[in-house]
Amino acid sequence: MELVPHSPTSGVYPASDDYVHAMEVRNPERLLYVAGTMGLDERGTPGASLAEQLDLIWSNIRAILASAGMTVDNIVRLTSYLRDPAYAEANALARVKALGGRVVPTTAIVAQTLDSSWLVEIEVIAAA
Repeated sequence: MELVPHSPTSGVYPASDDYVHAMEVRNPERLLYVAGTMGLDERGTPGASLAEQLDLIWSNIRAILASAGMTVDNIVRLTSYLRDPAYAEANALARVKALGGRVVPTTAIVAQTLDSSWLVEIEVIAAA
């Protein structure tokens, strides 16, 4: 599999340092679509703070990816659903840290989550 990032420098607004406009995935053997993942512990209890929920989300994503023989290095697309726009910076910092600075196409949407204690939900697409 080959990943080819695409962020044109003309004809579209510039990409920031933490994402690319598009990721071309050439010759993948497998695709994994991960449902929206919340900051819940193994008992289903949400983390008490935004930081704790972001840590739990990324721990949960790593566990889900591992169950398919993948890691965060296989993520090719990410969407974050934020309960409040004020969470955008912390979410972006957590993503950059979790991906080790690797950039992928990403979108953040402010939305009402199904449970008011869920502050952030993240879904990913991974390829191998």
